[in-house]
Amino acid sequence: MTDAKLIGRLHRIVADRLSEHLRDLDGDGRLSVEDERALTRSLIAAELQELAESSYRDGTGALDPNTEEEVSEAVFDRLWGLGKLQPYIDDPELANIHVNGFDHVWLVYRDGTKIRGDPVADSDRELVEVISTAARRWGRSEKRWDRVSWELHLQLPGGERLHAVMGLTGRPAVTIRRHDFFISRLSHLVDLGAVDEGLAAFLRAAVLAKLNLIVAGGTNTGKTTMLRCLLNEIPAAERVITVEDNLEIGLDRFEDLHPDQLCWERRGANIEGRGEVSLADCVRSTLRQNPDRVVVGEIRGVEVVDMLRAMSQGNDGSMSSIHADSSKGALVRLGMYTAEAGLDEETSNKWIANGVDLIVHLGWVDGVRRVTSVREVLEAEARQIATNEVYRPGPDGSAVPAPGPTIRQDTLDRLQTVGFDTSLLAQGGW
Repeated sequence: MTDAKLIGRLHRIVADRLSEHLRDLDGDGRLSVEDERALTRSLIAAELQELAESSYRDGTGALDPNTEEEVSEAVFDRLWGLGKLQPYIDDPELANIHVNGFDHVWLVYRDGTKIRGDPVADSDRELVEVISTAARRWGRSEKRWDRVSWELHLQLPGGERLHAVMGLTGRPAVTIRRHDFFISRLSHLVDLGAVDEGLAAFLRAAVLAKLNLIVAGGTNTGKTTMLRCLLNEIPAAERVITVEDNLEIGLDRFEDLHPDQLCWERRGANIEGRGEVSLADCVRSTLRQNPDRVVVGEIRGVEVVDMLRAMSQGNDGSMSSIHADSSKGALVRLGMYTAEAGLDEETSNKWIANGVDLIVHLGWVDGVRRVTSVREVLEAEARQIATNEVYRPGPDGSAVPAPGPTIRQDTLDRLQTVGFDTSLLAQGGW
């Protein structure tokens, strides 16, 4: 059996030496991924050679070739993967991985099945070392995860989102969420049953007509995936800027669809409490970069005002998402955040009504993520916001056209201008 302590010691030594090499190269540019991997293997080989020479000098038994190879691969996997976590990350059927201490592992599959997994390390200390090394290696700027920097947000090389905490949960806790970047067009959502052909055509037209959209839904209902699919309907000539708390939309993965795009990510404070850049700061700065559309990954606070300003002052077709249990509830949540920003109710309602055109709500229906409602925002009336529910939950909970004329004529005209066939709303009485 491979010596876990030896692997841990070599992992720490090689990680430090690799960081030193990369820091020395900063002024001359970064190495390519292939060169970094080759350097890593060279450093591991050098340490194993030194270990063998030391063993001969001391008269202790050296590692046999098979064990040396196992140790080399284990150290490399810790540095370029996540050790025993990596096979789970590589499993395309897994949606989420929950680690509540090294030996309490829960796996959630795409079909909702949840099972207990094998330990992902030999101890909590080893788990922390593996994740801490990944933070230093893969962070956009070198990140820390320790008792002082107790929370970590990290995008893995495959696009998965890792969140880790320690010190506040008894044992180190790691959560990994996989984003389905292959689900990137509205046609894919049709195939998955999230929308039908008519609703997909409606949403596509809404994007082309540059209506301002809010995607709403509960946890894990597919808000980010829907945003990605809507964004990928935007014409390639437009300049699109996204702002996120943590990079998840992945617009940079679709450079053929969006050659002129820029992805912003909020930055937290450093260990001295300095350098924080909030979502609101990011959104304000994007407005100076001449965007055709601004996209905020998820509105969670006072950045709502800057998002609404972008929607109201020339950046038509902008989008965002928000946590809400219904399309109507999204308006309440928007109002809560504008209140946090210091707006009174009347001013808040005017901003929302002037900025938002449509709210697209997603929920779970019979174990499948589906659009359940599309609500048009009309105008602020006294202390309320008038709306039309254009699509509402049908008999099975999926969105269907609402009965009767439920959309403003000027909105319908904009949709028709980009080729929307209004007969697709005939089920609702058009």
